[in-house]
Amino acid sequence: MSVLQKAMPDPGGMAAQFRELFGDEKPRLFFAPGRVNLIGEHTDHEGGHVFPCAISFGIWALAAARPGEVVRLCSLNFEEEGVVEAPLRGVEFDSARGWANYPLGVIRVLEDHGHALSSGLDVLFWGNLPEGAGLSSSAAIEVLTARAANDLFGLGLDGVELAVLSQEAENKFIGVQCGIMDQFASSMGRKDHAILLDCAKLDYRYAPLALDGGRGPQSRPCRLVITNSNVPHSLASSEYNLRRQKCEAALADIARVRPVQNLCELTMEEFDAVKDAIRTPEALRRARHAVTENTRTLRAVKALESGDLWAFGRLMRESHLSLRDDYQVTIPELDALAELAWAQPGVVGSRMTGGGFGGCTISIVEEAAVEAFIREVGESYAKRTGRMASFYVTDTSDGARRVTDEP
Repeated sequence: MSVLQKAMPDPGGMAAQFRELFGDEKPRLFFAPGRVNLIGEHTDHEGGHVFPCAISFGIWALAAARPGEVVRLCSLNFEEEGVVEAPLRGVEFDSARGWANYPLGVIRVLEDHGHALSSGLDVLFWGNLPEGAGLSSSAAIEVLTARAANDLFGLGLDGVELAVLSQEAENKFIGVQCGIMDQFASSMGRKDHAILLDCAKLDYRYAPLALDGGRGPQSRPCRLVITNSNVPHSLASSEYNLRRQKCEAALADIARVRPVQNLCELTMEEFDAVKDAIRTPEALRRARHAVTENTRTLRAVKALESGDLWAFGRLMRESHLSLRDDYQVTIPELDALAELAWAQPGVVGSRMTGGGFGGCTISIVEEAAVEAFIREVGESYAKRTGRMASFYVTDTSDGARRVTDEP
């Protein structure tokens, strides 16, 4: 197993590498966090609520405006690929550019919406978000690029606009039909809080994430522990699409007996009154997850706001069971991680997070129990699955921001 807790690069070392690559410009340092969704999974495309928080792992960038009509990008995570150059205007997707398509897509979307950069741009990226773990490295680099461009060129966009434009870059330029949650959390995160986001309306509010354990006799300081199953999302795209299709079929069946735009606008009582209209058992299970998960998410936020972290943890467990049994996006490795976590002393709650079919669990663990949690879950997971887990002990974070004018 591996444990990663350090979440900060050496700004001075990055500055030296920036000067070596791009010359003696005076760059500014920016940061955009990854995110973890605490509860509210597979509700976003059904008009429901999600509850993510930004985390202390993320992506940094040194960025500076430069004369001319060229964008130059380099990532210390892909040093072997060197500097990627692209035209400032009218840039098109090019698979040969690999990772650089994500920031370039943002630059193109800004241009398409009347926010073209007035000159060239040099950016050096470095991140510690594990690739493929479901912690939204693509959203972080998109939001980071948008935030840096907004600052350096005085575009005057707010955080919600930066999130929406970053999502558009992934949808239209990259071609991945993601929802808004990842970019929104990276752009709009607030330390010691999570975001209740209504995906249908983009209404949102912050809720305090009281990792001091909340009120009551069980109160103890807690940490967020992300556990990576190290199983790649091999079935994700096709299986997600099938589940969305079943939800759409359920919605169409319900619409025959009740006017409805989204599954998640139904309360549990309303769903129970119309569920017999759903014509297949599979569509019924998928729809039931969406409705119950949306209800759980709203209850979970109320629990946090009343200081009951342990009630929140119980709802996390219910969420995982629904994702396992009704939505069926867990896999044996994710189930093993959740079940092992539930059995550990000091675990407030644990569930899979992200799309499923691989990726991570998120656990709230009493701080004094974190070391034992990592040891026991890691060893037991290896015995049960033959795989090694990776652990990320993290804090909440503010959203994308400028860190310094000059390192």
